[in-house]
Amino acid sequence: MATPVRRLPGRLTAPDPGWTTTADVVVIGSGIAGLTAALRLREALPPGGVKVLVVTKDVLAAGSTQWAQGGIAAALGPGDTPAQHEVDTLVAGAGACDLDAVRVLVEEGPDAVRELIALGTNFDHSPDGELSLTREGGHHRDRIAHAGGDATGAEIQRALIAAVERAPEIEVIQHALAVDLLLADDGGVAGVTLHVIGEGVRDGVGAVRCRAVVLASGGLGQVFSQTTNPAVSTGDGMALALRAGATLRDLEFVQFHPTVMYLGPDSRGQQPLISEAVRGEGAFLVDGLPEEGGHRFMQGVHELADLAPRDVVAKAIMRRMIETGQPHMWLDARHLGADFWERRFPTILATARSHGVDPVTDLIPVAPACHYASGGVRTDLWGRSDVPGLYATGEAACSGVHGANRLASNSLLEGLVFSRRIAQVLPGELREWAEPATDRRTAGLVPGRLRRDLQETMTAEVGVLRSATGLAGATAVLDKLAGVAAEVVDVESWETTNLLTISTALADAAALREETRGSHWREDFPERDDERFAGHFDVVMSDGETELVFVPSPATDTL
Repeated sequence: MATPVRRLPGRLTAPDPGWTTTADVVVIGSGIAGLTAALRLREALPPGGVKVLVVTKDVLAAGSTQWAQGGIAAALGPGDTPAQHEVDTLVAGAGACDLDAVRVLVEEGPDAVRELIALGTNFDHSPDGELSLTREGGHHRDRIAHAGGDATGAEIQRALIAAVERAPEIEVIQHALAVDLLLADDGGVAGVTLHVIGEGVRDGVGAVRCRAVVLASGGLGQVFSQTTNPAVSTGDGMALALRAGATLRDLEFVQFHPTVMYLGPDSRGQQPLISEAVRGEGAFLVDGLPEEGGHRFMQGVHELADLAPRDVVAKAIMRRMIETGQPHMWLDARHLGADFWERRFPTILATARSHGVDPVTDLIPVAPACHYASGGVRTDLWGRSDVPGLYATGEAACSGVHGANRLASNSLLEGLVFSRRIAQVLPGELREWAEPATDRRTAGLVPGRLRRDLQETMTAEVGVLRSATGLAGATAVLDKLAGVAAEVVDVESWETTNLLTISTALADAAALREETRGSHWREDFPERDDERFAGHFDVVMSDGETELVFVPSPATDTL
């Protein structure tokens, strides 16, 4: 099959570093994956003289973790087992999961969650004192632990930040964008350049010399005009890794959450998520207002109806939107009652009311929006990338656990489990200090003003519904944008260049995968094709030239 070659900046244009510091390990990102890695490394590395530095693009609490409403999945309930969790994960992943990675996730998951509790995370409990567990789409058991009703991510983030603040050995630099890796003569990690805003003597562009980097920088949601991801999710870590020689895998598998609150045709940026847990507690989808004869269209679509895997629900919503000409569907949760809403989903309730919808009395308008990237930096079972000294974890990584479609609430668990595993092996693999080699990669930058055009194009042509015609049109626009040179060097241009780099690879992979699988939905190839596409599309870059390679692999399941 054809493998298009694209020309993009091989590194970002940036001024020479105005300051330099050192750390043995730099952790990029401060969500559950990054802070877990930092805390575990602090315990695993020998005391005295070994320094862990966490850099975060905003403040410590600004990433995607705090927005996680539903919870974290693990086989913790009576009668549940890792084997059952494994089956549900494989079914959702549509034959594209790495079976070994899934087994690591589900087998190590329960202990990882218990450790999170020991760290101080206050999950919800039932009146008899047992951990309160609920169910979400694709799960056949109640195995979702939650906190504050619908504020699980915020509670986990609170507990992790508190633990980091109690660890003086961990240094933190906030408001720091990771620009590019510094590479040694052997192609391995020698450091990372940062752009820091408002941090005193470390203001502006600087360099951190280090022996290892743990990439936990999150996802790519801002590639699209409508997303549940915060503004910081601009794919910076994935683009940085790609430019440094790492392989990205499965970028075409972008999960669109089926129930994101519809705010109107002109809404942009981060959109309010209506957690899958609302359906887990009994809410259901309808295709019209009651007085208009709306009915529950998920009945008969899947054995789990409204709690089917996310790709199934998102596709069903899109089909009904197309068939009815409606810009959204509705979620009916009125029967849950005011007391239940206020106790179980106080955050969602307040958010919906702030937008003029009261879920106690009104149907909630919902439509799919970009939510989660199942692909990312290709890693092994210990978080290693193919760049010596570069590890990746969480949404920035592709560990293989999600396959073509992430099972609900497996994301927080993945960051937790694989960050712990990185901390087990990294201390014994710390590289010797190395001088950064002369960087001969071609530098470049596109202007920040192109972001809106990029996002609109990706949403229209590389969103929930894809086709050869639309994807060809998208890549033509992206190629045109790549030819526009930035007039100024600033953070907006760096972020937009990262978005363009990831968007181009994503669109190319989506065009080459001529089938429908999981969260990748081709209108012109509506069936799954294991004969041709049981495998992965990897993207690599050499001095700005990206190329996609198909790596065949046997399907991990026949479901």
